[in-house]
Amino acid sequence: MINLKNVTLRRGTKVLLDQASVTLNPGEKVGLVGRNGAGKSTLFALFNRTLIEDGGDFEIPKAWRMAQVAQNMPETDQPAADFVLEGDTRLAELRQRLVLAEESGDGMEMAHVYTDLADAGDHDALPRAEALILGLGFRVDELNNPVNSFSGGWRMRLQLARALMCPSDILILDEPTNHLDLDALVWLEAWLQRYAGTMIVISHDREFLDAVTDVTLHIDHAKLTRYGGNYSAFEILRSQQMELQQASFSKQQDKIAHLQKFINRFKAQASKAKQAQSRVKALERMEKVAPLLADAEFTFGFKEPNNLPNPMLAISEANFGYIVDDEPKAILQGVSKSVLAGQRIGILGANGQGKSTLVKTIARTMPLLGGTLTEGKGLNIGYFAQQELDVLHPQDTPLEHMIRLAKELGPNSGEPSREQDLRNYLGTFNFSGDMVKQAVGTMSGGEKARLVLAMIVWQRPNLLLLDEPTNHLDLATREALSMALNEFEGTVMLVSHDRALLRAVCDEFWMVGRGKVEPFDGDLDDYQRYLLEESKRLREVAKNAARDSTGSVAVPAAESTPLITMAAAPVPMTAPASNSGISSAEQRKVDAQKRQQLAAQTRPLKRELEQNEQRMASIEAEKTQLEQQLSAPLLPTEIAEAGRRLKALSDEVAALEERWLELTNLLEETA
Repeated sequence: MINLKNVTLRRGTKVLLDQASVTLNPGEKVGLVGRNGAGKSTLFALFNRTLIEDGGDFEIPKAWRMAQVAQNMPETDQPAADFVLEGDTRLAELRQRLVLAEESGDGMEMAHVYTDLADAGDHDALPRAEALILGLGFRVDELNNPVNSFSGGWRMRLQLARALMCPSDILILDEPTNHLDLDALVWLEAWLQRYAGTMIVISHDREFLDAVTDVTLHIDHAKLTRYGGNYSAFEILRSQQMELQQASFSKQQDKIAHLQKFINRFKAQASKAKQAQSRVKALERMEKVAPLLADAEFTFGFKEPNNLPNPMLAISEANFGYIVDDEPKAILQGVSKSVLAGQRIGILGANGQGKSTLVKTIARTMPLLGGTLTEGKGLNIGYFAQQELDVLHPQDTPLEHMIRLAKELGPNSGEPSREQDLRNYLGTFNFSGDMVKQAVGTMSGGEKARLVLAMIVWQRPNLLLLDEPTNHLDLATREALSMALNEFEGTVMLVSHDRALLRAVCDEFWMVGRGKVEPFDGDLDDYQRYLLEESKRLREVAKNAARDSTGSVAVPAAESTPLITMAAAPVPMTAPASNSGISSAEQRKVDAQKRQQLAAQTRPLKRELEQNEQRMASIEAEKTQLEQQLSAPLLPTEIAEAGRRLKALSDEVAALEERWLELTNLLEETA
């Protein structure tokens, strides 16, 4: 288990943890939450031992293998699949040992290494790496593209896949969803739900935290508080705790005031001096309850638009795309849609299908390649770019951005434009004091996002185009954005992987994909099911490609021979008999022979399938028993042993489930 006892942790002169204590058990999925700057990433640095505690005791099992996402941008010409495959450090080490053994001619060492390679999953390592890459949104034809050929966001996805590829007992993830869109996010959730080790994750996506965590660790005022349950459960427990604390504080203040009143009234009277002195001592002994110090919530609102044209946009037979070497390359073709006043449209679709291209073209930052896009009279667009620096100047300050915006819009904007007015306005978006004169390039992602929002609100738009607006926003700011959008009187077109925001804001969805923009008849739950099915289909494509390249199906070594034999050389079936020249008795005889051949072919498969299901049932029973044991007080050695056994059982179940799927597919094909 991970144990912090009275730990003090500093960054520079700032104390981030002060006498903090908490215990995390094997196999728990922990969400680490707290306001920006509270010390979440610093605590991660303690977990991976890049920082040492300044006081107290920190313990993490030395035998635990740790996996985390490297924060550096990979610079290599390696194929993507090979780069991710190297994330399996155990496999890479064994392969290097095999090379050395072969060079030295050490037959005994080679035998040992081959056995270890089989145990480490060498036989299906490449398909596993490719499944991770496809699950995170890459296409099949990109598996062997050089890493350097991808943009920064896609390379960080490869870093995430590399971390997931690494065999580990503890997985540490710091904002893993930042570079993902909704399809990759849904796949990642499903993968993490199956992960058997201990996981600690920082995220500002509440639905992601709800889906993958069962414990919440809250950093607040240099203390760590553990809550059982996911983020939604934490919110409920936290609010109840705050109410109780406030009630206790108020009650104690009343008692203190009563004691102090008695002391002040009677301390000068000799007859009452003894009683007054006893109350002074009681006041001194009283353990003070801290007042409720809730963090100030960030709120803002969009101003009422000056007008609301209807329709806002009329799109007819339009082609959306970009220019490559002076040649137009259309991604979306023949799009005909109308955008009406007051609509709340969520734009869905896999990455690379054209969501951002559609939004950028409507925002006038990319040219329309064909057709017509007619704007309503008085259309005023507020555009939040996926990369904030697309609209910000890194060397300029927030105040300079606002001054320039005021000059561009001129006096007709109806907004005050004096410098002090602009300073006051920036203050409502938490840009106070010297922050208004800080270069934007030195700011955090969340601060840049708040500045973009401030500039959009100031322009009084009637059409909001928001392309991943929550990428760098903390949970409080996301909640503020959701509330502001719900009160906005204009039209919203939203691209986001934040399902909580999509659910709260949008009442209809457009699906962007396969060169088209069409209505999506369903809700986000329907869309998630569609994404999981699509992800499964892509993994099957990768598996079939691997099978075609090797001529066999990748399965555990002990089962490979019969499966390959059946896949490569199935039992021949008797050709169908024609109706001419054959009696009914002979036809029945032919049919019986067919059934016998089919039974002979499927009997071993059915027997193995039955054994597989019995073993899975046995494992589930043992897992239930172990989980019940862990719920009771145990010695640390007993907890560690139970955790290791649970992980081994989970790994075996994963292998059995994969084999079960292969067996059922074979039975269906044979039938």
